[in-house]
Amino acid sequence: MMIRANALTKDYGNRRAIENLTFNARKGEILGFLGPNGAGKTTTMRILTGFMPPSSGSVEIGGYDVIENSLEVRRIVGYLPETVPLYADMTVYEYLEYMGSLRKVSHLENRIKETLEQVELSERSNSYVGALSKGMRQRLGLAQALIHKPEVLILDEPTIGLDPGQVVNFRQLIREIGKDKTVLLSTHILPEAQQVCDRVLIINNGHIVAEDTPEQLQARLTGSQRVFIQIRGDAQEVLPLIEHIPGVIRVQLRNQDSLEFETLPGKEVRPAVAKTLIQAGFDLLQIQNINLSLEEIFLKLTREEPAGVIESQK
Repeated sequence: MMIRANALTKDYGNRRAIENLTFNARKGEILGFLGPNGAGKTTTMRILTGFMPPSSGSVEIGGYDVIENSLEVRRIVGYLPETVPLYADMTVYEYLEYMGSLRKVSHLENRIKETLEQVELSERSNSYVGALSKGMRQRLGLAQALIHKPEVLILDEPTIGLDPGQVVNFRQLIREIGKDKTVLLSTHILPEAQQVCDRVLIINNGHIVAEDTPEQLQARLTGSQRVFIQIRGDAQEVLPLIEHIPGVIRVQLRNQDSLEFETLPGKEVRPAVAKTLIQAGFDLLQIQNINLSLEEIFLKLTREEPAGVIESQK
């Protein structure tokens, strides 16, 4: 099931929240929508789910236009908003029964059971929603998004407010669900996008400034390669040896026994470095490339107004 957004723009009075967003997401793919708070992520989510119309542009989900075929889109989309509309005086089962009836889900009793098992809430089916922890409420919010077996799942900041253990479990659940659905995941948590998403869109000030897999963004934006070295002994002593190797730039100490350096683009100097250190009598404990983190990519792209979009080369 495909999501296609074309030149999506939304104005709030004189303020433009998003401008000319064009992207797609495919079945079996978890697409991360990554950006700082206020970048336009939630606005985009609300347009995709039919909660508000765009000022211009269009969106198709599964071949249906979200404005002209709103009911058809809602049947195939599950939505977990940042603030989940839960009812504290209902039990977990009652809440899903209510949401399933609104969706006209057939064989509802069996479907509730399946969904509770999927989000690992079966043991809390008779608990009142108001008594659930934050993590369990998020699972229940996900359950209401899944109750009608949607082909597309849209999640807006799904792990906000969860403790570290809950975050790990929730991310694992999203990865499992994403194997056979189209998932669009909005987040400003950089490790989340790197660990969960197959592809990321980085949005800043309402514009898409990059689109690719986390690995490809790393490879294409690094330019020079960073290398980490650890030896047995004082790293200060090997600093001048490494500085004189052709292709090595910007050497700096990390700890007493380790250092880091950069290379000129396209230069592979690790064999020469290893040979130099061993011939000089030093024990080389570790030498490895350091990838540019998604956090560094994010800061690099959002620090100033982008000159253009870095697009996927697939």
